[in-house]
Amino acid sequence: GWQASMKSGSLSYILPCNRLPVQLMSQVRVYTSNGQKKDLGSEGTNGSARGETLPKAETGQDTANAGQKQSSPKQPIQVKVKAVLKKREYGPKYTQNNFITGVRAINEFCLKSSDLDQLRKIKRRSPHDDTETFTVYLRSDVEAKSLEVWGSPEALARERKRRKEAEIKYRENLFRNQRLLWEYKEFFGNTKPRSSTAAMFFKGPGKVVMVAICINGLNFFFKLLAWVYTGSASMFSEAIHSLADTCNQALLALGISQSARTPDPSHPYGFTNMRYIASLISGVGIFMMGAGLSWYHGIMGLIHPHPVESLLWAYCILAGSLVSEGATLLVAINEIRRSARAKGLSFYQYVVQSRDPSTNVVLLEDAAAVLSVAVAATCMGLTSLTGNPYYDSVGSLGVGTLLGTVSAFLIYTNTEALLGRSIEPEQLQRLTELLESDPVVRAIHDVKATDMGMSKVRFKAEVDFDGRVVTRSYLEKQDIEQLLQEIQQVKTLEELEAFMLKHGENIIDILGAEVDRLEKDLKQRNPDVRHVDLEIL
Repeated sequence: GWQASMKSGSLSYILPCNRLPVQLMSQVRVYTSNGQKKDLGSEGTNGSARGETLPKAETGQDTANAGQKQSSPKQPIQVKVKAVLKKREYGPKYTQNNFITGVRAINEFCLKSSDLDQLRKIKRRSPHDDTETFTVYLRSDVEAKSLEVWGSPEALARERKRRKEAEIKYRENLFRNQRLLWEYKEFFGNTKPRSSTAAMFFKGPGKVVMVAICINGLNFFFKLLAWVYTGSASMFSEAIHSLADTCNQALLALGISQSARTPDPSHPYGFTNMRYIASLISGVGIFMMGAGLSWYHGIMGLIHPHPVESLLWAYCILAGSLVSEGATLLVAINEIRRSARAKGLSFYQYVVQSRDPSTNVVLLEDAAAVLSVAVAATCMGLTSLTGNPYYDSVGSLGVGTLLGTVSAFLIYTNTEALLGRSIEPEQLQRLTELLESDPVVRAIHDVKATDMGMSKVRFKAEVDFDGRVVTRSYLEKQDIEQLLQEIQQVKTLEELEAFMLKHGENIIDILGAEVDRLEKDLKQRNPDVRHVDLEIL
């Protein structure tokens, strides 16, 4: 049977089969966002309905329960009204509330700066570090103004097409004028002061590379003369080695000059990796040009041996090459020691991690040059003492093997750097602890810190922010008494919605300001961190 009970003045029925409570409500009101309400039923109607259904429900109950129910007075049924806002449908594309900068408004909607003076100006938090706020416009206002200026969307599209064609023509003329200016400079001479790119070759890695180019170029010339005079296979390998070093270091100089270019829209993170690319190509060049030709000449000397002429001049040239290559090696070692000390790394760690690829190439090439001079001199001496030309060919193979080892190391280290390796775990731990120690951060996840080359780090993490701390940060900047008065004045749904939207948007701005503050702190305390991407979880 049915069992009836009175709870808090409301009438509820419990089904004995599944014990699910079913409460009858006398009236239901649905509120929309505009404050209108709609009655779905009246108390009298529900009462009549109850009068029809209750006898049916009471047919299976005991006589005592029926008598008790008839004697109990009718209690007013309390109504619980749930007011909800009607969900707004924005559609797949909604840009009515989007902001747009003045530059985009002028370029994309073909407006003039005077046209923007008549539009509403909104101050927003700037995404750039050098400015705090900047002016934006509502996209809907800009679109309406563009239609007012041009009359129709078709006319606006025609103007955009015309400006695009004019821009392409301007770029073509600019390229042509640059070529004419370059020819003018070549004919009359360049009277401009030395640029910052040229100044890079007078200090640091640029200086090391330029010294190596000059010395290796002279060594190649003299070794080539000695090979022509003596016909020694080891001397030929040494001449090829010096030529390969000169070409590779010229390539390094090109990489250094290209890495100094300023970022552009096509390469927003700059051209720093050009040094690694040049070093990688240099390693491949050493392997193909230096090691390959040395092995080929050594193998041919073993297959077709021929007597070696007087080696006196060859010894003199090798001695001079040993001194010059040793001087370049000392310059590279001093530069790496200075840079490693500045980074707090050991000499070995700085070289293995390829922190400065240009200097690394010079260091390894000159170290290989010094060792190859020693190998070539030893094998040539054995050939002079024994008269056996096979020792000279074996020396050529030894020099080729040494160059192949250096090229393999350069290819490996520069490939690792170009792939985007992670920073040291200790440095990553310091960055993580700095974020987690901030009160606005609850937790961080998916942390990635990539070395972009030349000690430039890109840091990315998903941050779980503490909404209470962010909200309290917003409230600390507000007049609490005035805020309380605004709350007390809220009477309707429209006023409540306006109140929540106003302060909700302000809290979102505070959250954005907290993200900017964290990014700024990371960059200030860790100068190597150049790009920070904090994603709100």
